[in-house]
Amino acid sequence: MKVAQLSGSPRANVGKKGTAADRNAGLVPCVLYGQGTQTHFTVTVNAINKIIFSPEVYKVELDIAGKKTFAVVKDLQQDNIKDTIKHVDFYELNDKKAIRLGLPVRLVGTSPGIMAGGKLQQVFRRLTVEGYVKDMPDAIYINIAKLKIGKSARVGQLEIPGLKFLDPKGAVVVSVKMARGAAKPVGNDDDDIDDGLGFIVAAPAQ
Repeated sequence: MKVAQLSGSPRANVGKKGTAADRNAGLVPCVLYGQGTQTHFTVTVNAINKIIFSPEVYKVELDIAGKKTFAVVKDLQQDNIKDTIKHVDFYELNDKKAIRLGLPVRLVGTSPGIMAGGKLQQVFRRLTVEGYVKDMPDAIYINIAKLKIGKSARVGQLEIPGLKFLDPKGAVVVSVKMARGAAKPVGNDDDDIDDGLGFIVAAPAQ
């Protein structure tokens, strides 16, 4: 996983007044938990936005008043109108504990179905996996080089050593649908790519 650095300051007052004061000062209240204790702190809006509003999933190196630890964003609250970040929960990482993360799905290769005029449909932009941090890649890469018209890639066909996919195995991740004017597919018309072709490639852990 890619690493992002983030500096924070301990919160002196975690009540409603303190929270309002922090936000008025351009700060975002946060909490770090996961290893027995909780640490309340604030970060600047600009710093947290670079992590939250990014297509990447980061392992965050937190520096809170000189104390450093690694964590991932577990949950957040956003303003429904302004879409600004109101609060962020960080989960402290432990090499001996498995975690659940939503990893981005990225497509690689050129689909013959698209070349024939088919329409690509990517149903999942992220997939949820469970495993140890050391096994977590930056993203899940699906090679669509053998994806013909009428074919699809499903969750159950994906495999990354050390990780478990938590979305339904039968769920379609990406497919190529017939479009007007597209050339008709030749051969097997089953919904899925034939097993054993090895067209799906999950990125190795970084």
